[in-house]
This record gives sequence, structure tokens and C-alpha cells, in this order.
Amino acid sequence: MTQLTGPAFDGLYGDLIMEHFRSPRNRALLSAPTVEAHEFNPFCGDRIDLQLTLDARGAAIAVSARSEGCSIIQASASMMSDALLGRTAPEILHLSANFRAIMQGPPTPNANPTLGDLNALTAVRQYPVRIKCALLPWTALEQALTSHPPRN
Repeated sequence: MTQLTGPAFDGLYGDLIMEHFRSPRNRALLSAPTVEAHEFNPFCGDRIDLQLTLDARGAAIAVSARSEGCSIIQASASMMSDALLGRTAPEILHLSANFRAIMQGPPTPNANPTLGDLNALTAVRQYPVRIKCALLPWTALEQALTSHPPRN
């Protein structure tokens, strides 16, 4: 397995986190999203507006993840949006469960190969108050997929 070391994973503000913060992906609003959700953390001001367009088999063909707040929420939303494209709703919920387990579980020195760039966010575990920042986009994602019926 890949070790969580090197410049991309160095500390809370590693290269991958800062790359996704500075150049977030998938921020354009969708014209006709299938599902959407909005989450806000009143304690720190972080917010996320998430939209997904799902095809007939339930796979994400378009994602909009517009976040505001700290670098952690913005990086998490950007990395998440990249990871969702092409996955079906059950695959997305499985990915979300894996990410939550990594963020809230015991530390491990090995990267989870199913998470890709999201492994960089494991550095956030060293700062418990920031874990909620990383998880807010995932909360919106879970809400979108479980609370709202698709509008196709």
C-alpha cells in the first residue's frame, strides 16, 4: 500500500490540499440537477451547495460543488466532486462511508487506494476541530442521495 508521506501529504496544508483549494474543480452550477443539497456550519461559516446530475443508471455525469470557507472544506469539496464522476449512487455512498471511516477512525499509515487524492485529507485527523470541515461536503452528498428523490 502507498504510505501517507511525501510533499503531497505533509501536514494540514499539503500540496494536494492547497492545489484543490487554489483551483477547485466542478464549481459551475448545473442547469438541471437530479439531486442537490445545501449544508452550513454556523460555528465557522463553512457552507456547501452541492448538485448532481445522475444518468438513467444512477451514475453521476455532472457535479457542482460550490463551497465557501476554509481551505479544508474547499479542498474536500473539490476532491470529492472529482471522485464522484462516473460512479453510481450506491458506489458514491460506499465511497462516502470509506471516507468517513478514514476521517473518524484510528490513524493508519497506509493510504486507502479507493480514495485517491482524498487520502491527502487524512492529515486533518491531527486537528480534530477541523474534521467537521472535511466532512461537511460529504454530509451534503449523503443528504442529497438519501433525502431527495431524483428529479429525472
